[in-house]
Amino acid sequence: MPINIPNDLPAKDILESEKIFAIAASDASRQDIRPLRLIILNLMPKKIETETQILRLISKSPLQVVIDFLMVRSHESKNTSSDHLLKFYEFFDQVKDRYYDGMIITGAPVEHLAYEDVDYWQELTEIMDWSRSHVYSTLHICWGAQAALYHHYHIPKRLLPEKVFGIYPQRLCDEYDFLTNGFDEIHDTPHSRHTAIDEEALRQVRQLAVLSRSDTIGSNIIVTKDYRQIFLMGHFEYGKETLAQEYWRDVRLGKPIQIPYRYFPDDDPNKEPILTWRSHANLLYRNWLNYVYQMTPYAIETIELIQEPIGTSGKDAHGYAHAFRK
Repeated sequence: MPINIPNDLPAKDILESEKIFAIAASDASRQDIRPLRLIILNLMPKKIETETQILRLISKSPLQVVIDFLMVRSHESKNTSSDHLLKFYEFFDQVKDRYYDGMIITGAPVEHLAYEDVDYWQELTEIMDWSRSHVYSTLHICWGAQAALYHHYHIPKRLLPEKVFGIYPQRLCDEYDFLTNGFDEIHDTPHSRHTAIDEEALRQVRQLAVLSRSDTIGSNIIVTKDYRQIFLMGHFEYGKETLAQEYWRDVRLGKPIQIPYRYFPDDDPNKEPILTWRSHANLLYRNWLNYVYQMTPYAIETIELIQEPIGTSGKDAHGYAHAFRK
């Protein structure tokens, strides 16, 4: 079943050129089902590129999904036209009375700042608190994941001596977990970040479980025991050329940047990179949407009645997630 997005959203033509069909709202309304409702809080500067990357993964589900886009009012986007934002995005006060099956909070290039120094931090925390009662499951990406872990669980971040930049192999902590069902025991994930969470602080939060991790760069996929919150430290949504574009951007700007790890063949940036994470990215988003579809109440407004308070006991963060489901 295709995703339901506006006909003139720039991502629509790109997806259709890749043989990914996006259904028109008029056609979707004739289908006698309740589609999943998702909202994407897009904090990335190049919003159209991020929209396309995320919609590409959402579209691989057999479910019909209706997408809303959200932006913060307290920050002015300088890399996306105001016409695009006004046409396709809404502010929090316009959506706060709605309920959603799922939400995605993207990363943002503000990791060099303390969380409280980010100009939209107060608004973001209000949205994250709202998501606990108005969204069944929220998926956080990279800085969005670090910010949510800090806000909800007081897990701090630390500045890394060298940027984590490239394609890093991750090992599953539980090969039978629902969210990573179908994953190989080792799976690649793109990373591009200057900070990491405090792993020792993570281990102290008994409600959180790590589903995959790397011995060199730490935890990769983190979840609450009920999957109401999912934290992705990397960028499964990245396209084949995304890291190359980041690399050459920094080279042109004269910034110190290392060649992305395990990305270019023979570490030669003049060679075309090989896409090695697509199947796992598709599986992750498909598993997430399938779980949300099966678990969200049909009367979506009753979500707030089943929220689980932060701090309930579970296994240690380094334990196996399946221990939560006796």
